[in-house]
Amino acid sequence: MPASSHVATFRQLHQHGLLRLANAWDAGTARLIESLGAPAIATTSAGVAWAQGYPDGDRLPVARVLDVVQAIVRVIRVPLTIDIEGGYSDKPAEVAALAARLADLGVAGINLEDGAGEPAALCAKIEAIRSACAHAGTDLFVNARTDVYLRGMGAAAQRPALTLERAHAYASAGADGLFVPGLSDRAGIETIVSGTTLPLNLLARSALPGAEELQAWGVRRLSAGSNLAESAYHRIAQLAGDFMRDGLSAPLSTQAMPYSGLNGLFDGIAD
Repeated sequence: MPASSHVATFRQLHQHGLLRLANAWDAGTARLIESLGAPAIATTSAGVAWAQGYPDGDRLPVARVLDVVQAIVRVIRVPLTIDIEGGYSDKPAEVAALAARLADLGVAGINLEDGAGEPAALCAKIEAIRSACAHAGTDLFVNARTDVYLRGMGAAAQRPALTLERAHAYASAGADGLFVPGLSDRAGIETIVSGTTLPLNLLARSALPGAEELQAWGVRRLSAGSNLAESAYHRIAQLAGDFMRDGLSAPLSTQAMPYSGLNGLFDGIAD
């Protein structure tokens, strides 16, 4: 499918229902999640960084990001959105160059966050991305992440208004979606949904209800984030630790996916 079709499809996935993204961190997990019926694949920046041997937090070299993207694009056929944290640079032109490169590789969307920075800094990056894509004749779904709730900015009662201020600025700059990790209360969610035209993306948290209720509240996207990667690493740590301690073989395969099933996920994929 052409990259432009992937972007159009990805945009449509935010218009109705609740898009659930089980975030992958490499080509293998991306292909596995796709095989389960996922309509799109998203990455977790933390999971990608850990798998490449780096800490999360804009520390992953851009060359490694591109390597991971190329590997994932090779094995999946659904739209792909990449979490690029803060863009791995404070310079809008460099962030735009990365976004343009990702679009060239067939990526449909990106997550781009404000972190502890000023909203104007993220606006400048989004505007630069829009300009670069227009110049190149490409497109990307830009999901603007604001960390108002995640970082506990301001008093709790002020956070919906602070979030909406940023949402309006990011929408004006050219953002397509609003990602508010840490937001979990119904009143806050409904206030933000009603106060912005951008589809709202939440990060999976134990305090959140299920998909049906979130959809009724107006949420359009729910991301697993790094939770799957953290769970996988925890399971590996348990199995590897036990195996190194007692050498028992049986526990290693008790809940394992069959070799043939995993291997079959990659049959017929061209180099």
